[in-house]
Amino acid sequence: MTAHTTPWTDGSETARSDLSLAANAIQVLNGLPHPVLAIRADGTVVDVNSAAESFFEMGRAMMTRHKLADLVPFGSPLLALIEQVLDRGSAVKEYRVDLGNPRLGPDRIVDIHVAPMPEARDGVVILLQERTIADKMDRQLTHRGAARSVSALAAMLAHEIKNPLSGIRGAAQLLETAVGDEDRALTRLICDETDRIVKLVDRMEAFSDMRPTERESVNIHAVLDHVKRVAQAGFARHIRFQESYDPSLPHVLGNRDQLVQVFLNLVKNAAESLGDAIDGEIELTTAFRPGVRLKTAGSSHPVSLPLEFCVRDNGPGIPPEIAAVLFDPFVTTKVSGTGLGLALVAKIVGDHGGIVECESHPRRTAFRILMPMYAARDGRGSQV
Repeated sequence: MTAHTTPWTDGSETARSDLSLAANAIQVLNGLPHPVLAIRADGTVVDVNSAAESFFEMGRAMMTRHKLADLVPFGSPLLALIEQVLDRGSAVKEYRVDLGNPRLGPDRIVDIHVAPMPEARDGVVILLQERTIADKMDRQLTHRGAARSVSALAAMLAHEIKNPLSGIRGAAQLLETAVGDEDRALTRLICDETDRIVKLVDRMEAFSDMRPTERESVNIHAVLDHVKRVAQAGFARHIRFQESYDPSLPHVLGNRDQLVQVFLNLVKNAAESLGDAIDGEIELTTAFRPGVRLKTAGSSHPVSLPLEFCVRDNGPGIPPEIAAVLFDPFVTTKVSGTGLGLALVAKIVGDHGGIVECESHPRRTAFRILMPMYAARDGRGSQV
């Protein structure tokens, strides 16, 4: 920011004042959850905030060495909007513009606000608002409704099916002692199929358990390291793992065993998606993302969800026809799958006051979990 002297101040006082204002402005911009960029008339990136670094997956120092045209798709409407603002000197908006490219992935839908740069005639300020954020919040209501439906179904199954099944299995065992070898295979089939149904009902009973779980301060990195060791010792021994952790991340208020179950399900799904690919890779990341607030079950006010945990893989992606109902029960692409794993993930994360979302494209599938952080109050943990 350029220092301007006035008749009633000297230059040093104005410079100090301008520096203070500039520092405050930087803090404000970095606190915004939406990407903000300052662009010169020639397209050079002057400055960006932290959200812009996250959106473009590039640091500020690197971005300021490029022109905006290098960061957005060729012929992007954003470039035309900048020219329009420079010509007219007034702000413009455009909604649902796709800024996706091969590096960032497709379908990066944003609303764009472009305004002339204050006190400058050769630059603009750009604000991007991701439409996917609002769309994700709407989908969380669907996910939670699906989990509640499964809870009611599980309670009914446990009561109406398990008891008759035990009688059927007992009768088959009695018949097995009185029939010949040829018919004994049929009684064995009855017992095996009965056991399979009981296991399915047992898995669904997890949805009907509404008892409060014990929660404590949990280091999510310890959870992820445990999940990684389990995976590498078994189903993911042939897959390369990458970690990108924020070591300063606060703890989460949660149940460690349930969180292990969540990430073990996600990592197992990623491993099965990769199959025997020779370049299969699973990436585990954690980050602090301020700005997302959501009214969750059990809270009267919106809760901040600044803790972001991601499981990414470079597999073929999720078929588009099931992407919108991925967390619904009995939705699966596996031949022998039950379609309850992701439904249980959604339930556990929701019970912890968080949200889970999936973004999938070929060779870039990410399951993202946002959760509140732990805060110690009067010797008891709480979410903030």
